[in-house]
Amino acid sequence: MTADEYINSEILDEHFRTPRNFGRIPEHDVEIIETNPTCGDTIVLDMKFKGEILVDIKYITRGCSISTAAASILSENLMGKTRDEIEHTSKEEVLANLGLKLGPARERCALISYDAAQKGIKKHFKTV
Repeated sequence: MTADEYINSEILDEHFRTPRNFGRIPEHDVEIIETNPTCGDTIVLDMKFKGEILVDIKYITRGCSISTAAASILSENLMGKTRDEIEHTSKEEVLANLGLKLGPARERCALISYDAAQKGIKKHFKTV
C-alpha cells in the first residue's frame, strides 16, 4: 500500500465511523432503494431539491464499510450541485474520490450510492 492509499484508507475509515449526511429527510422529493445483489449491501437514499439544485441528501446504509464511506463522500460532493452537474458526475470520478484501487466486487459496493443518486435524478425529473 502506498502512502497515498494509506491516507485515503484512513479517510474512508473516518467516513465509515462518522458518516456525513446519514439519516432520512422526512419530506424528501425522492427516495431510492438500491441493493447490491452480490453482497446484499442496501442503501435508502433521500434527495430534496429546490428547482434543479440538490439542497439536501441523506441516506441509510446496511452494508460494508466501503458502501457507507462512499455514500458519505458522495453526499458531500453532490450537496448544492445542479441536476446537470449530478447527471454528468461519472463513476470514474466517484471511484477517484475514494483514492483506492478496488476490485470489481468492491467497486460495486463503492458505486451503490452513485447508482441510487442517478436513479433519484431520473425519477425526480422523470427522465429516462
